[in-house]
Amino acid sequence: MIEIRGICKRFGEIIAVDQVSFQAENGSVTALLGPNGAGKTTTLRTIYGLIQPDGGHVLVDGIDVAEDPSGAQARLGVLSESRGVYPRLTAREHVRYFANLQGLRRREADTRCSALVDLLDMTDIADRRAEGFSQGERTKVALACALVHGPQNVILDEPTNGLDVMSTRAIRSMTRALREEGRCVVFSSHVMQEVAAVCDSIVIVSSGRVVAHGTPDELRAATGLESLEDVFVALTRSEGGPE
Repeated sequence: MIEIRGICKRFGEIIAVDQVSFQAENGSVTALLGPNGAGKTTTLRTIYGLIQPDGGHVLVDGIDVAEDPSGAQARLGVLSESRGVYPRLTAREHVRYFANLQGLRRREADTRCSALVDLLDMTDIADRRAEGFSQGERTKVALACALVHGPQNVILDEPTNGLDVMSTRAIRSMTRALREEGRCVVFSSHVMQEVAAVCDSIVIVSSGRVVAHGTPDELRAATGLESLEDVFVALTRSEGGPE
């Protein structure tokens, strides 16, 4: 479980995050949504310890990220928006490297690597160097690296960006499988179709604050709108978000 308790973050005169609080439960997929500049990315980065908040607390399975960053990060698997890969390493070498960083023994690392290669349909790229990979192929490698240690909590930042239809369907299936296994999943996307397909609850941030939090049906009922895209636009505009 991931708990965000009143976090704040300022960059100079700009308040990026202002008293943001929410909880992402085990066995659930929680969407974190917001327009550009709303504080969503800053909030995500505080969860995995890339940014230290000026106030408030982030807890991962009860571990305070600021007090024990290594302990919290061991409980996290993070697919960041950057999709950084090393051009001279193969896909399989990437996954083994991250398994080693997480302390997995070689046999277990090899077993999990092979399973992820199959799950993410990476057989044709597994032993190719990453230089020249497409955006979708880079995403698959980064996702495998995030999941190789079997984390209880998973952050997926724009996981279907650059993927074809079949790969997108595979990501959806994998996300649902993580939920069924009792994992906590935080899912960030600008594609409302993806949010509607896999998410159990939605947190919407705008101007650095949480402006709505509930299930898709609860947010539809609160706004009187059927489309999640319309719900998102209505809630962010009502709080001073971009037109």
